[in-house]
Amino acid sequence: MSQTDTSPQQLSLATRLLGLIAGGILTLLSVIFGFVQDQPVQSIILYALATMALFFWAWKFILPHFLVEREHTEDTHGPGPFRRIWIDYRPSLIGLALIVLAFFILAASIDGFLNGWNVLSLIILLAIIVATRTIGPLFETNRSAFIGIMVLIGLFSVGAMNIEGFSSGWNIKSMLLFASFLGLASVGQTLVALLGGLDLSIPFVIGAANVGLLYLISLGVPPWLAFCIVLVIGALLGVVNGLLSYRLQGQALIVTLGTGFAISGGVQIITSIGTAYGGNVFGTVPGWLSNLAAMNGKTFGIPVPAAIFIWALTALILVVGLRVTVYGRYLYALGVNRISAKRVMISELKYWVMAYTVSGFFSALTGALLLGWSGGGFIGVGEQYLFLTLAAVVVGGTSLLGGHGGYGFTVIGVLVLQVLSSFLVGIGLDYEWQQFIYGLLILPMVALYARSPHIRTQI
Repeated sequence: MSQTDTSPQQLSLATRLLGLIAGGILTLLSVIFGFVQDQPVQSIILYALATMALFFWAWKFILPHFLVEREHTEDTHGPGPFRRIWIDYRPSLIGLALIVLAFFILAASIDGFLNGWNVLSLIILLAIIVATRTIGPLFETNRSAFIGIMVLIGLFSVGAMNIEGFSSGWNIKSMLLFASFLGLASVGQTLVALLGGLDLSIPFVIGAANVGLLYLISLGVPPWLAFCIVLVIGALLGVVNGLLSYRLQGQALIVTLGTGFAISGGVQIITSIGTAYGGNVFGTVPGWLSNLAAMNGKTFGIPVPAAIFIWALTALILVVGLRVTVYGRYLYALGVNRISAKRVMISELKYWVMAYTVSGFFSALTGALLLGWSGGGFIGVGEQYLFLTLAAVVVGGTSLLGGHGGYGFTVIGVLVLQVLSSFLVGIGLDYEWQQFIYGLLILPMVALYARSPHIRTQI
């Protein structure tokens, strides 16, 4: 009986040639970068040789540990090495060629475009494509997380090189603060998605909580009590959403949209009594609430808003809890197969209502924190979260069909969207162009994740 060979897989001739081409391109780009930056010739040669040696070493000795040998039928008349490269890596090669072509077109048509930072940005983009093509298949079970992290690193690196102050401590704190708002708003959307549902009431609850909290404070209700009341009402609305969505199976989208409109309209009616400013409430926001969410807020003397720590703690509890607790395991079980879960006595109604209750609670919390950040109540403050919470969940890799994903994936999606948003603002794009590029970048990622087989098909 032959023993299993655990030695690294030897690279095929096609793979070696592909590595040679990629290494040559990378070395050439490093040389161009050196000359553009007016570096000494000796330094350019030294860095180019070091880059080439490091790349070839990694390609030869590290890549084989990750590659899975493809079984090819022995055929002396089979395709040659270059033909094999084209067959195996055709989509990636076409993508690389189009990106390089677009770069040279821009460099030829825009004065000053060909500079060291843009060349380095191109190298990073090409490296991301190569990494996702060669190493990505190793992370088949968590491919979305791997791709999300790669995109996050690439976006931040390109932004840091091309936008002044992008990587400054102030901007990083700003991105984390806005990410915390989106992250908290996406908590409920993630849990509901794991069950195979949707919650479109989130933006309306955020706006209602934002206006309702300041309205209660203006009536003389103690701020801490008004804060608690708003959170409780948000949770109760989640209970209503959960009950109705469970009873009307398959209609969660319409049900939650209807309850969202109802709560938003009701709050506007109440707060507009005796005033001409329906949907807006003016008043004084308590200092402790501003300290929780304002950019100049502090947490135990640390110059970081408490909202960021609240989000981090929430993320830690959810990531761990969904994996090790009974609630988490049953939630995944219901998302995978409701019928099987019912047969082992898992109450679908209980978990359905709990997921929507958490969603309502965190939506109200987000609205309250946004009040501390803005200093004024506005019913439309949550409008952007209608799309962003869904985008964060999907871009992170959680399946809207249920049973796959988790809040850790959503955290990655939130960070990707926030860094992308900051990058687009930093390069001075108008809002319309931002939305256009937003869609162009999100759609391929969603399409790529969608190619992963749903867990139901693997049982």
